[in-house]
Amino acid sequence: MASPSVVGLGEVMVLFVAEQPGSLREAAVFRRHIAGAEANVAVGLARLRQSAGYITRIGEDDFGQAIAFRLRGEGVDLSRTIVDPSAPTGVLFRERRDFGPVNVLYYRRGSAASRLSPADLDAAYIQQARYLVLSGITPALSDSCRATTFAAAEVARAAGVQVVVDPNLRLKLWSADEARPVLRDLIGHADLVLPGMDEAELLTGESDPLRAANALLELGPRLAIVKLGARGALAVDAAGEIEAAALSLPRVVDPVGAGDAFAAGFLAGQLRGLDVPASLAVANRCGALAMMIAADQEGLPYFEDVFGPTAAGDIRR
Repeated sequence: MASPSVVGLGEVMVLFVAEQPGSLREAAVFRRHIAGAEANVAVGLARLRQSAGYITRIGEDDFGQAIAFRLRGEGVDLSRTIVDPSAPTGVLFRERRDFGPVNVLYYRRGSAASRLSPADLDAAYIQQARYLVLSGITPALSDSCRATTFAAAEVARAAGVQVVVDPNLRLKLWSADEARPVLRDLIGHADLVLPGMDEAELLTGESDPLRAANALLELGPRLAIVKLGARGALAVDAAGEIEAAALSLPRVVDPVGAGDAFAAGFLAGQLRGLDVPASLAVANRCGALAMMIAADQEGLPYFEDVFGPTAAGDIRR
């Protein structure tokens, strides 16, 4: 794959999810998966028949090989991924809960991906894409990761590549006070921003979705999409606002990764030439389907689930 339409940048980790519900301190059996917000978007796009590439560092270890095997197998181009022989692949553990918040433990300090630097970027690779996908996770990993994130955004903007930012606030990586100015600055480099409502409120101080979206637009993006959970999503640009209803689900198995599926669905719709309302319908469907299966990537829907005969007529092409 020489010229992917979408390029992602960030960390990919090995994820261990507890097999039984309850606290991590009581968990004894785990199932291994692959996870990472921006990588989830890349895999989601590949499953929706869009070309995606990924820039990261992985360790020269078995976990790094597992990541490369999985992402390549999904069709994601890793030609700009660096194998680091002197740092490990990051790992996280996640508990399983039937109700309430889910706790995670990160083991990513000093990981290979935390050593990403602007020198790792291939400007030409970014410049040929239509979208660059970034998140607020990568700048929290290290000073060099922060510099790399902003350098990539500047390369993309200078070339007319649309920059997509999902704040993906992780308070285990940095405090809200640390994150707020950095994320606001990063959103100022974006064309499209995709926060959840809680993130939008933290970044703008506005508790109303429409006011929050408009406050985000004032930072610089042309389009702000606020994810509203069971209420769906609100998209706002200079032309006005569009609200898209969520799909009704009989049961939520695992909400983690739904936002990444949503982003992949919206970008896939845009790449297929759909307008914003139709792309939001695709995004909502992808996010809903992702919540019906545990783990980050396993629930990402395939093309046939979204655009095929089982999909809703208004988003089929």
